[in-house]
Amino acid sequence: MATQVAIVTGASSGIGHATALRLKSAGFTVYAGARRVERMKDLSDAGIQTVDLDVTDDTSMVGLVDRVIAETGRIDVLVNNAGYGAFGALEDVPNAEGRRQFDVNVFGLARMTQLVLPHMRAGKSGRIINMSSMGGRIYEPLGSWYHATKFAVEGMSDSLRLEVSPFGIHVVLIEPGGMNTEWGAIAADSLIAASAGTAYADQAPGVAKMLRSVDGKARPSSSPDRIAKAVTRAATARRPKVRYLLGPGAKPLVALHTILPNRVFDRMMARVFQTPR
Repeated sequence: MATQVAIVTGASSGIGHATALRLKSAGFTVYAGARRVERMKDLSDAGIQTVDLDVTDDTSMVGLVDRVIAETGRIDVLVNNAGYGAFGALEDVPNAEGRRQFDVNVFGLARMTQLVLPHMRAGKSGRIINMSSMGGRIYEPLGSWYHATKFAVEGMSDSLRLEVSPFGIHVVLIEPGGMNTEWGAIAADSLIAASAGTAYADQAPGVAKMLRSVDGKARPSSSPDRIAKAVTRAATARRPKVRYLLGPGAKPLVALHTILPNRVFDRMMARVFQTPR
């Protein structure tokens, strides 16, 4: 059997970086894409093909897929991991920033999927593994744009799953909870900057504290490698789960959102994030 081929986006750090290494260890030929190629030297040293990839640049994405097909003739797994979160009140965050989050988190994911699907359909198999979040199932204050992108990824993935199932292609959602990565600090910094001097400045410190506490390990969190293991299971299982909800607190919070009235859940989240109501 020919070696299976995987593409991982956003592979310069965190989950994407760990996923590229895990898939390589599982026997895949791995193409790891990111803008910060200099941060992927260890992946290159491990035998992973590292590629300069910008998921907001169509030429960049087309070039990667064309290269993979030219060199291997197949694409078996796409891990759409590239993404980020810039927090702030909807009133304060410029629409241009909201569009950029959608460009990276949603439209980049969609375009990469469009590019690989013809090759997966030709092979009558494949895995599209989309990095969502617990934040695609619940919500936080001052995270309107980020949560909107992740809710969009959830809906897009569910519809896509039905579309491509007849061709032997599986669509999987990975939904991490709190993560021990640089993500939280970056989101917290963007939140404080966006909220300075605004009507929402009083809410920002509590939310930023929660975002940063994962990086500082002040509350339970998952390591990128734990999520990478789940991605690898999704890539190799004969019948993968539709959703992998992972991380401390993720399952209880999503369950509470499901069973509690919305107003009750709102009050609970306001207390958790120390925001006034």
